[in-house]
Amino acid sequence: METTEADLLAAARRADRGAFDRLVRPYQSELRAHCYRMLGALHDAEDALQEALLGAWRGLAGFEGRGSVRAWLYRIATNACLRLIKQRPKRLMPRDYHPAAEPGEPLAGPVEGEAFVEPYPEDGWDPQRRFELRESVELAFVAALQHLPGTQRAVLILREVLAFSAAEVADALGTSVASVNSALQRARKTLDQHAPSQSQQATLRSLGEDAERALVAEFVAAWERADVPALLKLLTADARFTMPPLPAWFDGRDDVARFLSGNVFATPWRLVPVRAAGQLAFACYQRHPDGVFRIGCVNVLTLRGDRIAEITGFLDPAMYAGFGLPPELSATSPAGAAAPPASRTG
Repeated sequence: METTEADLLAAARRADRGAFDRLVRPYQSELRAHCYRMLGALHDAEDALQEALLGAWRGLAGFEGRGSVRAWLYRIATNACLRLIKQRPKRLMPRDYHPAAEPGEPLAGPVEGEAFVEPYPEDGWDPQRRFELRESVELAFVAALQHLPGTQRAVLILREVLAFSAAEVADALGTSVASVNSALQRARKTLDQHAPSQSQQATLRSLGEDAERALVAEFVAAWERADVPALLKLLTADARFTMPPLPAWFDGRDDVARFLSGNVFATPWRLVPVRAAGQLAFACYQRHPDGVFRIGCVNVLTLRGDRIAEITGFLDPAMYAGFGLPPELSATSPAGAAAPPASRTG
C-alpha cells in the first residue's frame, strides 16, 4: 500500500525522523532554489534551507494542516531567509559598487564588506521543472532581486515566481493582503529599473540550438587559442567583463580586449561547458608551471541576440564545490574537452 503525504506527516509527528525526511525530500530542490533567489548565493541558500528544515522538524506540532505541506515549508524557508538578509551584506555585482576599471591598472583584491551574487548550479534539478527554474535563477534576475528590501523580495518571488496567492503570502509573512499587494507594486517598480527586458531563456530560444552550439564552440576555441580578435567578433560593442569577488570590471569591447590580452591570456586555458544560472557557462582551467590545468574560474555568459553582452568570471574557489567540478583536468584531457550544452527543453 502506497504511503501518502498524510501518512508521513502523521508518522513524523510521532517523532519518526525518517518519515519527516521522506515528507520534505520532494520539496528540497525547489526550496533550495527559493532560498537562492532570496539570498543570491548557494552556500547562503544551503544555510537557510538547513535552518528551515530544522525549524520544520521542531515545529511539526504547530502545523495544523490547514494549508499544504509545501506552503508551510515555504513559509518557514522564507522567514529563515529574511533573518539571514538582516545578518549578512547585500549581494550585488561589482558594477553596483565601483566604476569601470582601466585596463593595465593593478587588480585590487576583494573589498571587505562587499558581497556578490553567485551563479546557481543546475545539476540535480528535477528534469520536469528545469525549464521553469532556469528563468528564475538567471544572474541578472537574481541580481535585480537583491536590490529589493527583504520583504518586497519575498513577496515578489512568492507571488510572481511561485504563484502563491496574496492570502497565502500574507499568512507566510504575518501581514495583510493589502500590505502584500502594496509591497508587490513597489517591488515591480524597482525590479523594472534593474532587470533586463528579455530573459536569457528567451534569447536562447530566439538564437536556436544550432547557433547556440556554434557560439559555444567558437568561444571555447577562441579562448583556448588566446585569440582575442576572434573573441571580439563574439562580443557586443558595449560588452562587459566582471570578476567577482574582485571589484574591477571592464566596460566596452575595446577595454575587455585589452584586459584579456594583458592579463587573462598570459597562460593557456582549457574550458569545459557547465550548467549555471540557466545560462551558457564554462569551467575554466588554467595551466600552472607544473603543466597541470587547475580550475581558475567559472565564466557565465549573458547574451544579447547572437552576441555576448557580458562575461562574468567567478573566481571564488569556495563556489566551485557546488558545481561538482574537479580541481584539475587529467593530463590526457584534450583541449576543448566538453559535452555540448544541454537541451533547454530538459
